[in-house]
Amino acid sequence: MSEFIQLHMLVSYPPSNLNRDDLGRPKTAVMGGKQRLRVSSQSLKRAWRQSEIFKDGLFDHVGIRTKEMGNSIEKALLSGKKLSDSLKKLETVSFEPVDVKKSKMWAISIAEKFGKCKKDSPEHEQMVHFSGDEIEAIDNLLIKISGSGEDPSKSDLNLLRKKHSSADIAMFGRMLAKDPGFNTEAAVQVSHAITVHDVAIEDDWFTAVDDLNSGEENAGSAHIGELEFASGLFYTYVCINRDLLVENLSDDSCLADKAIQSLVEAAAKVSPSGKQNSFASRAYASYILAEKGTQQPRSLSVAYLKAIKSDNLLESSIESLENTRDKFDKVYGKCAEARCEMNVFTGEGSLVDILEFVKR
Repeated sequence: MSEFIQLHMLVSYPPSNLNRDDLGRPKTAVMGGKQRLRVSSQSLKRAWRQSEIFKDGLFDHVGIRTKEMGNSIEKALLSGKKLSDSLKKLETVSFEPVDVKKSKMWAISIAEKFGKCKKDSPEHEQMVHFSGDEIEAIDNLLIKISGSGEDPSKSDLNLLRKKHSSADIAMFGRMLAKDPGFNTEAAVQVSHAITVHDVAIEDDWFTAVDDLNSGEENAGSAHIGELEFASGLFYTYVCINRDLLVENLSDDSCLADKAIQSLVEAAAKVSPSGKQNSFASRAYASYILAEKGTQQPRSLSVAYLKAIKSDNLLESSIESLENTRDKFDKVYGKCAEARCEMNVFTGEGSLVDILEFVKR
């Protein structure tokens, strides 16, 4: 049985609109017959993956997800700069530039190895997640073909990697419809964050005044707008299959530990970016329960099936979560072999404790 690390987090956001639907309203869901605020798992994962905490913790072990890689390859061939240098906006010339016709032809042939491209274009129809190892393999190929002037051979185009060191792909997975043999099964699952209480979405009717309007002829505003928002205390659940993560990272346990710690720190500190300039709704986790063991994972969202109603929402939510955990243990037997808590409400535990706990 695999070893699982589970995180149960409570994060309180003030008035905000972190994750919008197609109408620009905060996303919602009905749970226990009550409307709750929701932040999608996609929004959370992107915020964590793009954070400085995640990138700094993993250095060069982060991939790139884009539709534009083929266009970047074409530009690299035209400029003589390695793809990795171009993406980092470095100016180093690494090989002899290639003419326009060959650059486009070669870029298309290389890009098509990773997925279907648009007609007569190296741009992909869908986003592809490239590992750092694959980008390095592309660079080596660019240097080779620019030097020889010959088209890449069939063996040259074996650029996909099943085993690589890109932690974000190892964690969140990758699906390549054209070459499913190079798919990566996600080692990390993230729930949609949902408020522990019911919510009402409110309207913010606002105006903007023209700085050069003296008010002598027109005392009105230059702009009138409307924005919807809400606030809430969110429960989020994260499940990490550590054994699968190690396997995805070519059996590199040390890199897996760095990836887990970087993810946990980002999850505790990083907020989705939606409407941050309007609301400054940045928040740290107020409570984290970390668990690890070989038992089958389970969310504790049932603790909030009945919406919490309390004058002290955080205290009551923590109490409900811990009571639910204890009752699961009583009914099913011990659901985790070890646990570690961080509680801002009581001032007990610390993020340092949590980060040390999630290591092997």
